[in-house]
Amino acid sequence: MKTPKAAKVLIVDDEQSNRYALNAVLSRWGWSCVEADDGQAAVDEVRKGPFDLVLMDVCMKQMDGLRALREIRAINPAIPVVMVTASSSIDFAVEAIKEGAHDYLTKPVDLERLRETAEIAMSHRLPPDEPEPHGGQPFDEDGRIIGSSPPMQELWEMILQVAPTEATVLISGESGTGKELVASALHYRSLRKDGPFVKVNCAALAENLLESELFGHEKGAFTGADRRREGCFVQAQHGTLFLDEIGETTPAMQAKLLRVLQEHEVQRVGGQEVISVDVRIVTATNRDLEAEVQEGRFREDLYYRLNVVTLDVPSLHERQSDIPLLTDFFIRRCAKRNKRLVKGITPDCMDILSRYPWPGNVRELENAIERCVILTRGEYLDVSGLPLAVQRWAEMHLRQEAAEPQGTLKEAELQLIVKTLAATGGNKSEAARRLQITRKTLLNKLKKHGLDSGLP
Repeated sequence: MKTPKAAKVLIVDDEQSNRYALNAVLSRWGWSCVEADDGQAAVDEVRKGPFDLVLMDVCMKQMDGLRALREIRAINPAIPVVMVTASSSIDFAVEAIKEGAHDYLTKPVDLERLRETAEIAMSHRLPPDEPEPHGGQPFDEDGRIIGSSPPMQELWEMILQVAPTEATVLISGESGTGKELVASALHYRSLRKDGPFVKVNCAALAENLLESELFGHEKGAFTGADRRREGCFVQAQHGTLFLDEIGETTPAMQAKLLRVLQEHEVQRVGGQEVISVDVRIVTATNRDLEAEVQEGRFREDLYYRLNVVTLDVPSLHERQSDIPLLTDFFIRRCAKRNKRLVKGITPDCMDILSRYPWPGNVRELENAIERCVILTRGEYLDVSGLPLAVQRWAEMHLRQEAAEPQGTLKEAELQLIVKTLAATGGNKSEAARRLQITRKTLLNKLKKHGLDSGLP
């Protein structure tokens, strides 16, 4: 989680001992603190200048915390406010969130929870004047794919290990997770980085057109072939050829691809010349190719040729802690592309983005951010600019989540998985299909619930 260096925090409490204790703790964390002994004093401090965070007690004599919260949001809605209360009432939590609080903490404040809540709250603020790294591509300043979550760290370590080799790589993952980005990282970290990186979407072309696209054609080979054309295998000579959606190819095309992988040579459509090719193959699919092989829809010999190394790209749901980092990146890119002045995102908007399940993964998040950038009139993205589906989800689920006893949602997920596995006779691939998740995601969930053993 990225926290602003020397974050500036406003501590609001009418009891001096409470302010002193919080100030001492936050100062040890390297944050700068300003104190206010009343809600009105807090509002006056916010009028003087911005803060990265406001920690505010609810019960105060002159102006209570909820009223001060409303006034602070009217002055600057981008400042996250975390309420501190002696009450653990669900009704209060809902009321505070409705008024725009980022979150609430109960007394006595748990310091670990305080730091975690504060860091999440402050993650919505964009650092000023920071240029986009790598020409606006989703890489950080070190050339790594954006993401600090454990699944992304594991994926990056695999990329670094595999990239310098000549191994054929199969990238698996749900649609919208960034499989093409992984392929690009593999190429530009490889010994072939000075050669071409050629991309082909196998699902976008009919079989005859895909054959011509991959292998090229001679003049007159078919109607409209008015000149010779070199295919992507030749165009990618001494570089990398990325075949996206490889699972959508027909059996006939699979046989031709297998021959190229075995012989390292191609022939143009309508031609006799044999052309030697030196190309590294990277493929990607959102299908479970192992299951496709078992069902007879994908050649087993080709599968083993392509699957020398498999890289699994996690869904956005599996790496939710990366959402603030990705959001910051997409705000910059979309604001620049659409010539909009955007300074950041309101805490309640970031909170919804961090909770939403994102079935369309990173691609859906980017589209939501671009829509928000275009439709938001102020300098900070807010909930009103989010897609209607996301807004409706927030309306239905946030109140429900606030009212749910801890652990109920996990129990409901476990019951659903167990019932689905029972209905499919323990077939994990079929259960994953019915649950609309990948087989890998299902295995991770089973492991999380301690059910990864004893099932086929």
